[in-house]
Amino acid sequence: MKNLRVCFTYFFLAIVLVLLTPSSVAQLSTSENRILFQVQKLLEYPQALQGWTRWTNLCFLPPSSSLKIVCSNGHLTELTIIGNKTSPSSHNPQAGSWTSLQTLSGKFSIDSFFTVMTKLSNLKVLSLVSLGLWGPLPSKINRFWSLEVLNISSNFIYGEIPPSISSMMNLRSLVLVNNLFNGSVPDLQRLTSLEELNLGGNKLGPEFPLVGKNLVTIILRNNSLRSRIPPEIEHFDKLQVFDVSSNDVFGNIPSFLMSMPSLHSLNLAANHLSGNLSVNKACSSSLTFVDISHNLLVGKLPACLGSMSSKATVLYSGNCFSTKSLNNQHPSSFCKREGALAVKPPAKKPRNDSNSGAKLGVVIGIIGGAVVIAGLLVFLIVFIFRKTNGERSHHKMDKSVANKYSASASPGPNGTRHIPQAMKQAALGLPPYRIFTSEEIEDATNNFDPSNLIEEGSQGQLYKGWLRDGSVVLVNCVKIRQKGLPHSIMQQIEVLPNLRHRHMVSVLGHCIITEQEHPQTTSTVFIVFEHISNVSLRDQLADGRKREMLKWPQRMAMSIGIARGVQFLHTGVAPGIYGNNLKIENILLDDSLNAKVSRYSIPLPSKSAHNEHIATNHMGSTNNAEKEDIYQLGVILLEVITGKEIASPSEIEEMKDELENGSSEATSVLKSVIDPSLRGTYAYESMKTAIHITINCLSKVSSQRPSIEDVLWNLQYSMQVQESWTSSGNLSTKL
Repeated sequence: MKNLRVCFTYFFLAIVLVLLTPSSVAQLSTSENRILFQVQKLLEYPQALQGWTRWTNLCFLPPSSSLKIVCSNGHLTELTIIGNKTSPSSHNPQAGSWTSLQTLSGKFSIDSFFTVMTKLSNLKVLSLVSLGLWGPLPSKINRFWSLEVLNISSNFIYGEIPPSISSMMNLRSLVLVNNLFNGSVPDLQRLTSLEELNLGGNKLGPEFPLVGKNLVTIILRNNSLRSRIPPEIEHFDKLQVFDVSSNDVFGNIPSFLMSMPSLHSLNLAANHLSGNLSVNKACSSSLTFVDISHNLLVGKLPACLGSMSSKATVLYSGNCFSTKSLNNQHPSSFCKREGALAVKPPAKKPRNDSNSGAKLGVVIGIIGGAVVIAGLLVFLIVFIFRKTNGERSHHKMDKSVANKYSASASPGPNGTRHIPQAMKQAALGLPPYRIFTSEEIEDATNNFDPSNLIEEGSQGQLYKGWLRDGSVVLVNCVKIRQKGLPHSIMQQIEVLPNLRHRHMVSVLGHCIITEQEHPQTTSTVFIVFEHISNVSLRDQLADGRKREMLKWPQRMAMSIGIARGVQFLHTGVAPGIYGNNLKIENILLDDSLNAKVSRYSIPLPSKSAHNEHIATNHMGSTNNAEKEDIYQLGVILLEVITGKEIASPSEIEEMKDELENGSSEATSVLKSVIDPSLRGTYAYESMKTAIHITINCLSKVSSQRPSIEDVLWNLQYSMQVQESWTSSGNLSTKL
């Protein structure tokens, strides 16, 4: 009976503990648990993460001053890790004294680290402080789509703040204090939820960043700002803390600044602010701290600041105030002299050299103008010459292309060529090509977990996967059955290491598993592609807001990129790859909006693939397949110019006719056909050239379609005209 009571008591206590446990806390999913152990390894086992084992319930670790983990519904929602590495502000970066002891080792890759971290897509709070992170902050930081608080202060992250951070619409707090960031801050006005911006202790500047009006805290101290305090600050009704101390901010202190209703802390110390303060302007009753010391201010100290000494801290030393009761002030001549120097350009020639300098500028301007005009004339002559010779025979073009590449590519076994040096350079930035093991493929796809399956079709199965270094990849699985030995497969896959280009979704490696099933041999080929996480060009144009961002120069750059990718497929490998099913939804854009061709044809000795190849290429000839690619490229260009989605062949012909008629009539007719969001951003001749080559690509007679070299040349010429027009200051709303 006694034992029964004891058992009942324990059972009751267990139920109470379960009931008292917050419902938001739960065991992490297996994948996120594994990610945290990867983070532990990538951070080189910092003290805050030591002692973890496979049995540690990470969601129930007690929070400490160096670690906090919060889970909800099996997902990580908050992660705070604080290390013991000192920040760059404690060292002299010029001497490089910090690189050995205070940063993570040379093996650390910040790109791989954030590739792993961004898999935690439910994170709302992320703080990584004093951990010795180093390297440029990757643009993939915006994959934290749920993130509300980002704090990566006191590390050694350098380079510019990536523009992609301005797309993190849920951010409430952005803290990048004490790093090595430089350059301009990206436009943050779209971050309407942002309340705290702390970028102190970097080398950011010279312009004051563009920020939203809902900010409560703006801290930009100890940077390289060299500008005036923007007048827009007056409309920041919620602003409580404003700190731009220790910069090169110059000009007058705006009269509205000290009377802003919510402001309670104002720090303008150690700048080049000059002039008189508004003596009659009332100070805000909210102010509790004002530091205007070590500037170049003159005149009298406002009475409201003098009367605040009992309830607030007011610092004003190191200026030139004339109020007799103030101590530690320079004579007024000091501030006038230093103020004049502060707004002068850093380098200026003496007055007696000004005339000769002006003459030299005129001479250089004349020479530069002559060079530009001559260049345009040469370009125009070449263009006319190419147009008159545009109908040369396809045989001659094939021969010229073959000669072009034979000069720089030596023949290899089985008719393949080594990639020319220019083509190799295009693949820079990719990891070395490698042969994967079957275990690595299984590990990457989590043993081909159905949740990682993206699609399944005639070209096999496509899985999303994660390599052991944290990078995301796509794995295409193709099963091939054939009689005899698998030597033909080995011949075919020799092309795979060559399929690497800046404007293609490149191949990173492969794996082959062969099983003998008499009389057939079954081989499974796993092709590992890079993963492009951004949207397709179709998605970009379909979204009204994003389409508005793609003006004519951006669309031209994307079009040239697509053409270069197609050119590589046609001529960069031998034999060329044709019949590539070019569709606008298969053109992917990376974080920099660089266009990449995906879903292109990879020749494998598969019967199904062979049949599809023939069906795609109509009569199955290489010539028809090449011209079909040109036609499909023309359809993509048509959508880029009009901004409209094309759903049927009849729409292609209809839009083609509208463009053709518009380009031969008045500019107002052409204007009505082109995407309205392009208005005012294109040169007429640039647009007309692009339309002309697009119409040629869409010719019903395949033999009359241009080669990919002609397409690329015309697009580059169009871009050249556009750049000349833009640089001459012709932007208007006329077209």
